[in-house]
Amino acid sequence: MVAQMKNLEEVSDEAKKILDTICEGKSFLLSGGAGSGKTYSLVEVITNLVTLKPLARVACITYTNAAVREIEGRASHPNLHVSTIHDFLWGVIKHFQVELKEVLLALINDDEILGFKVLDGNGEPEKLDAIEGDVRYKEYVKFREGVISHDEVIVLANEMFKRYDKLCRILKDCYPYIMVDEYQDTQAEVVDILLTQLTRVGDPNVIGFFGDAMQAIYDEGIGDLDAYKGEGVGQVREIKKEENRRNPKNVIDLANKLRNDGLFQVPSKDLNAPNMTSDGGVKDGHIQFLYSSNDDVNIVKEYLGWEFSESSGAKELNLTHNLIAAKAGFSELMRIYDGDKILEYVRRIKSYIKKKEPAFNSEGKSFGEVLAELKYQKTGKALKEVDPTDGMAIYIAEHQAIYDRALDFPYGELASLYIDKDQLIDDQKSDRSELGRGGGNRDDLIKHLFKIQKNVQLYLDGNFNEFLRVTEHAVTSKSDKVRLKERIVNLSKIDDKTVQQVIDEANVNGLVRVDDRLQSFIESKRYIYNQVAALPFSQFQKLFEYLEGFTPFSTQHKTKGREFPDVLVVLNNGRWNSYNFDYLFTDRMDKESVVNRTRKILYVCCTRAKSNLALFYHSPSDAVVEKAKDWFGHENVKNLD
Repeated sequence: MVAQMKNLEEVSDEAKKILDTICEGKSFLLSGGAGSGKTYSLVEVITNLVTLKPLARVACITYTNAAVREIEGRASHPNLHVSTIHDFLWGVIKHFQVELKEVLLALINDDEILGFKVLDGNGEPEKLDAIEGDVRYKEYVKFREGVISHDEVIVLANEMFKRYDKLCRILKDCYPYIMVDEYQDTQAEVVDILLTQLTRVGDPNVIGFFGDAMQAIYDEGIGDLDAYKGEGVGQVREIKKEENRRNPKNVIDLANKLRNDGLFQVPSKDLNAPNMTSDGGVKDGHIQFLYSSNDDVNIVKEYLGWEFSESSGAKELNLTHNLIAAKAGFSELMRIYDGDKILEYVRRIKSYIKKKEPAFNSEGKSFGEVLAELKYQKTGKALKEVDPTDGMAIYIAEHQAIYDRALDFPYGELASLYIDKDQLIDDQKSDRSELGRGGGNRDDLIKHLFKIQKNVQLYLDGNFNEFLRVTEHAVTSKSDKVRLKERIVNLSKIDDKTVQQVIDEANVNGLVRVDDRLQSFIESKRYIYNQVAALPFSQFQKLFEYLEGFTPFSTQHKTKGREFPDVLVVLNNGRWNSYNFDYLFTDRMDKESVVNRTRKILYVCCTRAKSNLALFYHSPSDAVVEKAKDWFGHENVKNLD
């Protein structure tokens, strides 16, 4: 290998190990912590690989188009293909239309698979005998017509590779080397294709993974490759990158205390690294753990003295969106998705029936009829058990019209309705240049509204090629351009338009079609849809601006991959089931999965800071404060009361 590399540019130790591994025909995993320069290593490996293997085609796949552009800008070669994971897999399978239709029909007609359902006129699942036309990958879903979207491509591709060995052979022949960027955010089905399906047929190709298991904060991703580490076929050799180029020493020390996977970071030796001083030392940085019985974050900001604005660089990170929904301007949307006590009342009645009157027959009855029968001839304590609680009663009085309409809904429809804040504001992976692409757990109504706002934004920003691609508008004449401009300008003039009016206008003008998924949502979740549809669309725009990072505050998920001079992390447990900072600080062994998720989100937050880091905890227990002193140092823990 040394002889082969003698004419190459100087390479890092990690790149040398990786290139040696590649020459052995072995797949690998580069594990690097926050600020380690994983993308630099990826580009370094690709650049040297195409020099060593000038005739071999190399594929590099990543999650966002922004990452594609960054990698293409730093590594260029005729035999290098860089694309998103979805586009890459679709490019492989799209030419096999007979097989695609067969697999798509099988998925649609499989009772166990929910994501491919087709509904009849009554909103019931329907089986299909055939697909009308070719299978196509678009921004919307029309299963009857063979149209699939972003959410279906990977599942469909995985099933195709499982069934057809020829696909595995074709992919391996085309790309003997495949590099995967940010592997921890990649779906398990993609890893299964690369490390399991491709190894079933003939000699395996080389797959390289770059990422960090501690930054696996999205539920859709595989998280880690622990199950694949080893030296056998379909396994990867791990190579660690331990330098940190971004964070000051105190932040690195704190991050190492949070990590529990055996990767211990050290400051970079590169004198040009951002965390180095002019005299060759490492910046110390300042870390603080602040707490108070007062939950007013403004008091904390005053104490810190940082300027929090979009341009200043100081960033406030929140996990609990409820804290800033009113400030951001989408409080009514948050109320519908996270504060609806009418649905709480429905669940109270459902629980009562199950425990106290299991023989009660609610079939075919409205919510109002069920309540009337349950309350009939009940008094005192018995009546109180089926009445709303005091908190529910206050909410109902404030939203009487919504409650009156709910009484007319089929009880079964309301009782089976599941909703939570993740369906509104889920922070799956995206970035500011990929408007509206994130949010894997958002429901189909919110996703549809994101498409509308995204398309308006694309046009107004002058990104016409991308706009035409996602809207499928044919522009062949000057009159087409004039008509299209008129439509998008009219749509962008929101004024006092409701969500329903905007949905209708976007659909009629062919800007964003009402597809199978939205139609299914309307049929199955009318109670939610009716409330959202009646809101001003401007409120949704406020949500869009918040989640896309156009505000001086942000969610903790949204900052992954970014960095700021000063970072304030608000540790509020809220009512989240997946995260609990108290569990993390007190190391609750009986809550291991919650502790691990919380550890990762806190690690990501802390490692965004290039200079100063502060954590604020409202009314922590003594045990939490003691752990904070251990992690931050006694002198850096302060009670603001």
